[in-house]
Parts: sequence; C-alpha cells; structure tokens
Amino acid sequence: MSLRRERVELKTPEQIAVMRRSGKLLSQVHDMLADAIRPGITTAALDSLAEEMIRDHGARPNFLGYHGFPATLCISVNDVVVHGIPDDTALAEGDVVSIDGGCIVEGWHSDAARTHIVGAPRREADTALVQLTEQALWAGIAALATAERVGEVGAAIEDFVTEAAGETLSHLEGFGGHGIGTVMHQPPDVMNYRTRSRGPRVKPGMCLAIEPMLIQGPGDWDLEDDDWTVRATGGGRAAHWEHSVAVTAQGLVVLTAADGGAEGLAHHGLTPAPDPLAA
Repeated sequence: MSLRRERVELKTPEQIAVMRRSGKLLSQVHDMLADAIRPGITTAALDSLAEEMIRDHGARPNFLGYHGFPATLCISVNDVVVHGIPDDTALAEGDVVSIDGGCIVEGWHSDAARTHIVGAPRREADTALVQLTEQALWAGIAALATAERVGEVGAAIEDFVTEAAGETLSHLEGFGGHGIGTVMHQPPDVMNYRTRSRGPRVKPGMCLAIEPMLIQGPGDWDLEDDDWTVRATGGGRAAHWEHSVAVTAQGLVVLTAADGGAEGLAHHGLTPAPDPLAA
C-alpha cells in the first residue's frame, strides 16, 4: 500500500488557454441547449444537438464512451440527480432538467452543468432549488479565489446552503467535483460539503470542476440498474450546476463561463483574471 498522495496536474498558461477554448465552446453548447429546451422535446434529441455542435467545431464529446457511458450528455430529470441517460421520453411543462456535458479540444477537457425548468415552474420550491444551487456554485468558486486548501470550497458551499435553505435542501453525499485537464476526472476531489480532509494546497495552474448537487428534502438516493442513474428517493427534485475553473497567478478564470466568471464573481466582490483568449 502506498501512502503517497495522488499528484495534482498543474497547467501552464498556454495549456489553460486551450482549456478556455474548450470551455467557451461548451458554454455555447449549453446556451444552444437552453434555447432548444421546450415541452415535447426528448432528452435524446437534446443529446444529438449537443454532439453535432461539438463535432462541427472540431472538438469531441468527452462523456460519450467514458467508462461505457452511451451518450454525449448526462440529462437528469426531476428526481434524477446526476448521470441520467438520454432517451425518447419527452420533457413536460415544469420538469426540472439538469444537463451535464463536456468536450475535448486538442486533448484538453471541459466540464459544466446547468439546470433548467421547462416552461413555467410547477412550484416556487423548484425555482428556489435551481437558483440556490447555482448560487451555491458561485459561493464555492468565490471561496477558491482566496482558499489555501481545496477543502475550503466544500465548506463554503455547505455554509451557503445551510444559511440560505436550512434543512429544505440536502447535498448528494458521496459525489462532488474533481480536477480536470488532460483527462476529465483527475485529482483532487472537490467535495460540496465539509469533510475531514483539508485537501491539497491551492496553487496556480490548478484546474477544478466545482459542482454542487442539491435535493429537495432528504438526500437519500439509489443507483439504478443501469449503474449510472442516481435517483433521489425522498420525493424531492434535484438540481446540478457546474463550472470548470482555472487558478492562475492573476486570479481565477471560470473556463466554462462565457464572460470568464465576471458576473458571478462580481456578486462576491471579486474580478476574474484576464481571459487568456483576450490577448
């Protein structure tokens, strides 16, 4: 048994610039999907649209074939929290739909998720779920800007959720974010709540996917027979938001945000580092 910690891959500024290209394309894919979502469209149709756009831009989907996953996107509807497999089921008015995807540009990965409500929400609680999960994401990203260790991200997310939602929302325990770069999932783990581990030190060149997943009510869940679909079992719906973020010597760049994170970080009094593609 080895006691050595897994090495965290640190990227050069040039490599981060390529990851920013991958992230900007993924942001455009998510924008396209947001426009396409409507009652009656199937999750399989959304998946096809995403794959076509990614390939048309000379990139590759990184979910497709990953450990045998059969689609370009994970699309999770209502009480499915993560890793839902697209199929021919049509979306209905008021459905809560989380879309998670990524792409590869010149060998470098991006990963991001957004949650949508199809048409008009059925309940105010669904709107609050989606909004608070996105806000929890930005609380975690903002914490990374000043963090000494990666574990501070999860602590900030937990603190935000506790203060904003109390016991009305639960974390999907056992799941979290991750390092990202030459592969989609790599060290370190980036949990969405406090753990006993403080995690590695935050250093320039570190790239992380931060992704809170929240469930209405209790956080109990089951893994379905397809070995992918994670479904909440307490009767609540779920939301999932994610961005890939780079730590640079000048600050953070939110790789999968169109504006590099300017709007989201501004709510926390922060400004992102210069966009590596702006030079």
